[in-house]
Amino acid sequence: MAGEPSVLDISGGAYDANKRRAPAAEFGLQYRSGGTLFILHAMAGAMVTTNGALNAYGGFSFDLPLGRAPVVRLSFAPGYYRAGGGKDLGYPLEFRSGIELGWRFHDWRVGVELYHLSNASLARHNPGEESLILTLAFPLHF
Repeated sequence: MAGEPSVLDISGGAYDANKRRAPAAEFGLQYRSGGTLFILHAMAGAMVTTNGALNAYGGFSFDLPLGRAPVVRLSFAPGYYRAGGGKDLGYPLEFRSGIELGWRFHDWRVGVELYHLSNASLARHNPGEESLILTLAFPLHF
């Protein structure tokens, strides 16, 4: 796993997929570093929704291989959230925690990720939201 390249992850799916109070389509880009920092991969990304919400974040992820091709990826990242015309999550600082089930094809992978966005009760209003997205990660060879 340490020899994996950095990747650019393109994603799309359902925002507020669980509660459906402010449903929207979401699209995202994420950079994940190759190699590892201890057992973690650095990551940075952003997502936007069709109703104007935006989340820009930076954090870490951890890959747990389940064989040659299947992999579970856990991630955590604090970031800036702006509701735009979308769901008010209560605070500009939101925490993104997720789990992805992916399948590796040589250097690239496809996966399904479920992640939660919450302000961890930094504000009185903390509705949170869950997104269900399809991810496609391409290697970046510099």
